[in-house]
Amino acid sequence: MQSNFKTSKQQAADPHETAIAVLGWLADDPEMFGRFLALTGVAPGQVRNAVNDPGFLAGMMDFLMNHEPTAMAFCAASGISPETVTAAWRHFSSPGLDSGEY
Repeated sequence: MQSNFKTSKQQAADPHETAIAVLGWLADDPEMFGRFLALTGVAPGQVRNAVNDPGFLAGMMDFLMNHEPTAMAFCAASGISPETVTAAWRHFSSPGLDSGEY
């Protein structure tokens, strides 16, 4: 899968910046963006407001991270490291069993 989406090769260390980069990348692929929106139940016109909802951002990061080839395609297209994406995913997602927070 190729994308015309490009960001600065500088790493987006802020989880919100990373999430916005993911959203821009998803939006650049109508088929993938449509699938993501269908899974979330968010209408295209609601995305602008949904980006302020941590639950929406968590779901978007889950969508990306639940399919490694998609996550790696995002990293390749954006220049954002897998570690940075993983950190953003952990920031927005609920603690998992491996977190030690249970």
